Amino acid sequence: MNLFTQKEQLKSIIESILFIAEKPVSIKILKTILNISENHIKEVINELINEYKSRNSGIIIINIEDSYQMVTNPENADWIKIFKNLNANNKLSEQAFETLAIIAYKQPITKAEVEKIRNVNSDYAIKSLIEKKLIKIVGKKDVPGRPFLYVTTKEFLKLFGLSSLSELPGFYELQKINAA
Repeated sequence: MNLFTQKEQLKSIIESILFIAEKPVSIKILKTILNISENHIKEVINELINEYKSRNSGIIIINIEDSYQMVTNPENADWIKIFKNLNANNKLSEQAFETLAIIAYKQPITKAEVEKIRNVNSDYAIKSLIEKKLIKIVGKKDVPGRPFLYVTTKEFLKLFGLSSLSELPGFYELQKINAA
């Protein structure tokens, strides 16, 4: 193995370690892992730092008291905040997920019918599912009080990778999934 290949392999190893580390990684730890001199480790890390800078990468390596950490480029902070907010808003609570499952299998269904099955108030879960565009109102049931009827949306199908509701797992498939 030539010197270039060794250096590139060393860069790759250090990059991988910094990528998976949740905290800054000290030079001493890298020295223990790699069994090479601190100066050589610093030289390789500095090359990585310069490579990321030269291509204006979304990831950078920072030095914190003789330790190094891979972090997102601060220039992208506004975009990351937007992504985190979208991602946080897309998570379903257990209550919302349960409500969504009931609506998916029983649609069209009223809130009262959902609550009868769940045996708890479902106002917040239904509101949350509507905001996430996973369910929608398709009309009113022809009974006293004329409650709204809820069904799932195309967004629901997209989220779960289904082309139609007929692809929802049946009772026996659910039992197999649960047993696995």
